[in-house]
Amino acid sequence: MNAEQSIQVLLNDAHLSADLKNIAQKVLNRERISFDEGVLLFEKGELSYLGVLANYIREQRHGDKTYFNRNFHIEPTNLCVYDCKFCSYSRLIKQRSEGWEYTMQDMLDIITKYDNEPVTEVHIVGGVLPQYDMPFYQELFSQIKAHRPELHVKALTPVEYHYIFKKAKVDYATGMRLMKEAGLESMPGGGAEIFHPEVRDQIAKDKCTADQWLQIHEEWHKLGMRSNATMLYGHIEAYWHRVDHMERLRQLQDRTGGFQTFIPLKFRNKDNQMSHVKEASVIEDLRNYAIARIYLDNFDHIKAYWAMISRTTAQLSLNFGVDDIDGTLDDTTKIYTMAGAEEQRPAMSTKELVELIKQVGRHPIERDTLYNVVTDYMDYQFEEEVKPQFYKLPVIN
Repeated sequence: MNAEQSIQVLLNDAHLSADLKNIAQKVLNRERISFDEGVLLFEKGELSYLGVLANYIREQRHGDKTYFNRNFHIEPTNLCVYDCKFCSYSRLIKQRSEGWEYTMQDMLDIITKYDNEPVTEVHIVGGVLPQYDMPFYQELFSQIKAHRPELHVKALTPVEYHYIFKKAKVDYATGMRLMKEAGLESMPGGGAEIFHPEVRDQIAKDKCTADQWLQIHEEWHKLGMRSNATMLYGHIEAYWHRVDHMERLRQLQDRTGGFQTFIPLKFRNKDNQMSHVKEASVIEDLRNYAIARIYLDNFDHIKAYWAMISRTTAQLSLNFGVDDIDGTLDDTTKIYTMAGAEEQRPAMSTKELVELIKQVGRHPIERDTLYNVVTDYMDYQFEEEVKPQFYKLPVIN
């Protein structure tokens, strides 16, 4: 039975409510669902029903293709001027002894460590400190591009840009233009958390507002550039807060078309100020992926971070709307491990990642940051491959 036939079965199910059948028909007709229908999916949609709809959309867009890339992360510091309640990663400046602060040379040393590796992207994101200002990042981006022009620089969230632009006394449009000129090529989606102030003011009051986060992405999109978006789910928010979050993203995407990937981020409760909050179940993870795929009809891709949710859950997610499982991360990705991620040493060789995708009947495609195909691995024959070596700079206090 194909994906379309599975929806027809739903439409003929005498036990399915009229409202849920109407949503299924809309999906089949490629019609947009409403805010209230999004909330209804969270409240009433069973996992199997949501999976049928999300998988239909996924296969209409991408067939069996599942994307990943070869990337590495640089996290300049885990010290931060902000005090987000959910964060297991950052340390306030008064806890400086527990943190690291990389110099520009430290970061350039990480770049050169990968000179002989077939990576296509460096992802730079971390805490917010005064010394990591606008001139610092302009120089860093410029030096990276001078050293390795083909390496795609995906860097910094609106939380970081809001801070450094304010410090530099430049508006968002000017700041983003200057970053592009320095070598920035795309923006990750972090710092979005939950947009609605009822929740945002409780978990991340200090950082940029939802409107500021959206405005910075909009200015980036106006330059013809691409970015991602995230949502932190499974903590104190209600279902309608999640839909409100996705609705704001959907509206901005209608205006600019600049988002390429939506990444739901699972709240983890290890070693943070919200450790009393129970984490979402795997079933809720899959439901959330599926509803995101159904609601965000103008986003091309839905991504699951395999390192955060586990390899097995990532495999399951490929039947619930997900078409991207990130990349062959290395152990510099401390944000995951410090938050209590399922994968405490988050690295996979390309061969392992390809096999993980093939095991669930999907078609592995290595992409670059902008989803251009680098290698089609469906019929690829691997030679002996060395698993990525873990690499850490010493902690700098």
